[in-house]
Amino acid sequence: MTKLLDEAFQAARSLPPAMQDDLARVIMAMTGEAPCVIQLTAEEEASFEESFAEAERGDFATDEEIRAIWAKHGL
Repeated sequence: MTKLLDEAFQAARSLPPAMQDDLARVIMAMTGEAPCVIQLTAEEEASFEESFAEAERGDFATDEEIRAIWAKHGL
């Protein structure tokens, strides 16, 4: 095990159990030991469906809208 990975595991030990389990699932998916399955809430699923529908329609943010978001976040 590399030093960096060992440090990451040390840091993960202080996280709540649910976050530790999330990290474990990601690691297992990356190593091929388990599929990467993420449970979405009903609201998240609805948001994705709406986003896909907007993309299908070609309904994307304008350049001005993107610049406004960047400016809002100091980018």
